[in-house]
Order: sequence, then C-alpha cells, then structure tokens
Amino acid sequence: MSSLTIQQKIGQLFFIGIPGPEIDGVTHELLDRIQPGGVCLFARNVRERKQTRELTDALRAMLAEPFLSIDQEGGLVDRLRRVVTPMPAANRITTTDEASEFGRIIAETLLVLGINMNFAPVVDVIDESRSQFSNGLHSRAFGKSKEESTELATAFLNSMQTAGVVGCLKHFPGLGASEVDSHKELPSVSISGQELSDVDLFPYKSILASDDAKCVMVAHAAFPNNRLQEADQNGKLLPSSLSPPIISKLLRGELGYNGLVLTDDLEMGAIVDNYGIGQACKMAIAAGIDMLAICASVDAINEGFDAVSDAVASGELSVDRVDESIERIHSLKQQLAMPLDFDDERLTALSNEIAEFTKRLK
Repeated sequence: MSSLTIQQKIGQLFFIGIPGPEIDGVTHELLDRIQPGGVCLFARNVRERKQTRELTDALRAMLAEPFLSIDQEGGLVDRLRRVVTPMPAANRITTTDEASEFGRIIAETLLVLGINMNFAPVVDVIDESRSQFSNGLHSRAFGKSKEESTELATAFLNSMQTAGVVGCLKHFPGLGASEVDSHKELPSVSISGQELSDVDLFPYKSILASDDAKCVMVAHAAFPNNRLQEADQNGKLLPSSLSPPIISKLLRGELGYNGLVLTDDLEMGAIVDNYGIGQACKMAIAAGIDMLAICASVDAINEGFDAVSDAVASGELSVDRVDESIERIHSLKQQLAMPLDFDDERLTALSNEIAEFTKRLK
C-alpha cells in the first residue's frame, strides 16, 4: 500500500457495484480507472454458480487484493437465491447454535463462489414496538430485544469469520427505531439520546468491546435528540454517515473502535436528494469514513472519484486523512482468506443443508 500513487490510494477508498454478470467493456474501463478497494455483488451480478466464480476470479486478477462483498443476510436480502436454495431471514433464528450454523453455511458458500466479505449481520434492534415501522428492516435483524440481537449476531459473526469471511455490523448507530426507509428519504429518528445509548448502541458496545468486529457500516439517518447531532451549513440535520461527531467522536472515540468504517450506499435518496454524490463523498471522508459505497451508477462512481481526487489535490482533504484510511484498509486486507476451490457438487450439498436448516427453524 505504501507504494500506491495518491490516485490509487483514492481508488482504494471506493467500494463499488458493477453493472452486470461479467466484466464487459464499460465495467473494465470503470475498474481500470478507479481501481476500487472493494466490489459489492448484487443479484444482477449472480446468474449461475460458475459464472459467479469466474466473475470474482476476474475481479481478483484485475484489482489489488480486493474486498469482494455481498449482502447475504437471508430472507428479503438474499443475493444468491438463483444459485443456492433461498436462505431464511435472520428473525427466524432463535438460538446461538442456529446463528452459528447459519454463519458457517453462508461463509463456505461465499468462499466457494470467491467472495471474502459479507455485509452482515444487521444489529439494528427491532423489538415488538418497533416492528410496526415501515423502514425496510422487517425480518432482517436478529432477535426481538437488544440482548437477543447482540447474542445471536455475535454467534453468527464469529462463526462466519472463523470460517474465513469478514462480516460487517450495520447500520450504526442503529436504525431499529426509524419510521421510514433511508433508501427513499433521510430518517429522523426521534428517540431520546438515552434510548439510543441504552438500546441501539448496546450491540455495538458489546461486540466492539470483544474485538470481534472488523467492519462497521454507518447509516444514513439523523438523531435530533442525540447530543452529538449536528446540522449542515444549510441547517439540515446531518446524516450519521457524513457526521464527524458520530464517526470520529462516538464510534472511534467513545466506543474505541479503530477498524474499517464504510458508508451505506451513497446513492440512497437520503443522500443524493440532499447532497449529491460528489459532495457526500468528500463529507464522508472528512468525517472519518474509510470506504465509500456507491453501488449502481457508473456515472455516480466516477463523479465521486473525481470529487475526492479534486479535494485532495486542492488540500480540501489532506493526504494524511487518506493515509489513515489506507492503513485500516490494508490491515483488514491482510486478514482476508483465499477462496476455496470451485466445487459445484459442494454448492449443491450446501444448498441441501440450507433447505434442511430452514426446515428445523421454528
């Protein structure tokens, strides 16, 4: 990493999506220009088992030790349903043994497909009173209390990471009490600062203290009653993903976390409708974010890259700030497992395991 040019370092700050199931001309040009630190796969990229492995092998050959990730939560967020049996939602899992088995199955499936990272588990706390909200999180979180969420997510995370796939806690500092979906608009989560601390931060305090967390994803949400909530220059409540107090003071300072931090997808309505991609990318890096997730538009990825590059060139963003993130990115990349050999029969066996596992759930 020390030998990278400043443009290559800036590329490492980007966690991007690509258009389709193969590296076509447009994708090749994008990857060659940005040289992103990570690529996140979606259902549009996963058509067949062999095709998926060929894609991850090609990405690994073209990029420098890339994070190759996916949102494989199960239930509503199941990117692999075309290639293995659909997986159950996290809220169907009720014991740590089940959570551990689920983590193991997902990890082995991903490694056979050449994927080394999973944007899971969701540790947003969804209790009975919060389950009524239309925030897009229905069924995605473990447990029905802060204690269950923590216990089950920890078992899942440890099992998945022991098997070789890096996990990612999301969505910090907690979206369980959000009444709207941040894909569409910026949630203003009106709970008290005490409730945020006692309930929503409970899983993070526990898991971060154990040193198990290697990656945290920050939400696009505002918390008007939180003592650290700030407004932007136009008086609007600043989303957590762009907030220095939330990232640098709360997550890094008060909770003592020094691992990788990335944004949720910056193309969500909560961000693009208020800031635009370029400005949001600069604000996130300035706030202490390590990697910027831009998951769909090629134009948006290029716009974000150009904005950060220009900001570094002008001194608006310092090289030292970039280097802080490069150190964290490099540190975690050194821990990535190599993929398992591609084995279609093993994937079929794992697919059968998923079916049997799902049957056993209450």
